[in-house]
Amino acid sequence: MKIEELGPRPGAKKDRKRVGRGDGSGHGKTSCRGEKGQRARAGGAKGPGFEGGQMPLMRRIPKRGFTNIFREEYALVNLRDLVNIKDTDTISPEMLFDLGLVKKMGAGIKVLAHGDIDRAITVQAHKFSESAVKKIEAAGGKAEVVAL
Repeated sequence: MKIEELGPRPGAKKDRKRVGRGDGSGHGKTSCRGEKGQRARAGGAKGPGFEGGQMPLMRRIPKRGFTNIFREEYALVNLRDLVNIKDTDTISPEMLFDLGLVKKMGAGIKVLAHGDIDRAITVQAHKFSESAVKKIEAAGGKAEVVAL
């Protein structure tokens, strides 16, 4: 068997339905759209929330609360995740990103105190919880705030 002989299994690929190609095709004249009406017209397809002119559900339901456009979303990292990084004594935001502990930086990285730390490490992040700073310093390490 050669690479150029490879292909999809028989029956795996179907030809698309070609409509409007004459009465002999079985899909001629009205091209499977029926006679007249909204759905027979060009551009007649309405959006998913359209209810035939009735006030749509999404507009009938009352609005609640608001979205703060100035909210800063931090990427959260716990101390229990930092303990697993064994090969270095300084942990930077770039290192957390490279290791996959942080997917999106957002407004920065915030270190939380969930878990215990057993050795002296220097942690660089954009924000720390008070209890995380206490735990890091109790283990002999340092919590450094870096600018984004």
